[in-house]
Amino acid sequence: MKNKISAVAVIGAGAVGSYFGGLLARAGYDVTLIARQDHVKAIQENGLYMECQSFQERVSVKASTEYQAIKNADLILFCVKSPDTESVAKEIKPYLSEDSIILSLQNGVDNAGRIRAVLLNPVYPAVVYVATGMAGPGHVKHFGRGELVIGDLEGNEACLDQLNMLQEYLKKGNIPCGISKNIKHDMWLKFLVNCSYNAISGIGQIEYGQMVQSTHINTLIEQITKEFLAVAGKEGLNITLEQAILANEQIAKTMTKQKSSTAQDLMKFKKTEIDFLNGYIVRRGLVHQIPTPANQSVYALVKMLEMAYLK
Repeated sequence: MKNKISAVAVIGAGAVGSYFGGLLARAGYDVTLIARQDHVKAIQENGLYMECQSFQERVSVKASTEYQAIKNADLILFCVKSPDTESVAKEIKPYLSEDSIILSLQNGVDNAGRIRAVLLNPVYPAVVYVATGMAGPGHVKHFGRGELVIGDLEGNEACLDQLNMLQEYLKKGNIPCGISKNIKHDMWLKFLVNCSYNAISGIGQIEYGQMVQSTHINTLIEQITKEFLAVAGKEGLNITLEQAILANEQIAKTMTKQKSSTAQDLMKFKKTEIDFLNGYIVRRGLVHQIPTPANQSVYALVKMLEMAYLK
């Protein structure tokens, strides 16, 4: 089991991956961002411009479009979109050291398990609380927060030393990081927020702070939440209504200016992650015979918007 991290690779370095990878590079760590050609070209020419709440500067960081650039990485920040999880895991497999650690910084609740089905490496999920966006190639903009919570899906105490090492490494890189003894619970609380906000923000191209000014939207969020909790209960999660309300309220207060990743994908005519957000709740609702009309409605509307440009 790896007990030291010397080099990091960020796979799928969009807004989230570039932000966290940029922070680590700014702290002097050996970081390589794996990203799209235009983003990589801008970084190679001018560095990564980080427009953050506490600083604005160009950060020198390595960047590549090729997966082979990860071959010396001890830690992989896995930031690809949920629909691409298995395919990317298969593509990077030939370049991974057998003990390289993979940290999934993805939306949804099943990505770490899907990565584990492809790779034998240690894989840990991270619950991500950050508001970021791409302001252009080589330019990441930070709107708020920026912390991670990590843990082992099985709660295996044998993984604690490695989790402590990851926590210390990330904190030294100016990334606040906690360790959860029940990471599945934390993941589902964040998943709730994604289901409550992402689709609505995308459909309306609206910021979180604006969303909650509407009583109609708040009523819809309440309906989505009640359906979500019914499904979560059948999935073995004990999330109270009070916990759910607090989680939803905190996001609106701490990420006021954020538009969801779904909104950003729709604006850029990209495939969204909606199948792994509200779509996941709809599918699990069918399995458990729980009606999910609110989740089904926003899911269907996002899929309709995708139809305009996806063939």
